Amino acid sequence: MKKAILFPLLAITLFSWKSFPADTWTFDEYHARLRFSVSHLSLADVEGSFKIKESTITSNGKDFTDATVTLIADAASIDTDNEMRDGHLKKPEYLDTDKYPTISFKSTSFKKEGDHYSVTGPLTLHGVTRTVTLTAIGKLGENPMNKAPMAGFKVTGTINRKDFGVCTSTPSAMLGDEIHIVANVEYNKK
Repeated sequence: MKKAILFPLLAITLFSWKSFPADTWTFDEYHARLRFSVSHLSLADVEGSFKIKESTITSNGKDFTDATVTLIADAASIDTDNEMRDGHLKKPEYLDTDKYPTISFKSTSFKKEGDHYSVTGPLTLHGVTRTVTLTAIGKLGENPMNKAPMAGFKVTGTINRKDFGVCTSTPSAMLGDEIHIVANVEYNKK
């Protein structure tokens, strides 16, 4: 008797279950920037930024656990507030932007850890791909104009320029090995 009742309930449950599509969030190009800083002559940091060309987040949950984030930045858009230096940084010994026009990242892991997320995935810079782990702090909100859902993320991390073949012959005393990254991006739910 129990089997006769259990089987139809199980069948109804399985056949009525629908998979729900993941939420897709697209970036707001006017509120997105990839910034960096690196030590110069072991005295002070030089700061700069890149324009983000595209970025999306796909998530099955409201808290973004197990989300996938992609980001592509324009390497040639490097801006350090010094045209001569920017031109130099685009050359082959540094970013070689003619040969490697983009910087890209796609997460393979997006895990909630207390008040932040640990985001891991391949970063491609200067034609070299390395797996990196970054820290992200996210906030959800609502656009006050159209009441549409929004999300904002601040992503931070540190990479080693030599791991990506960037100016490997330049001594660390002249240009620090560690590059500190900060990305601030706002997303709109599709």
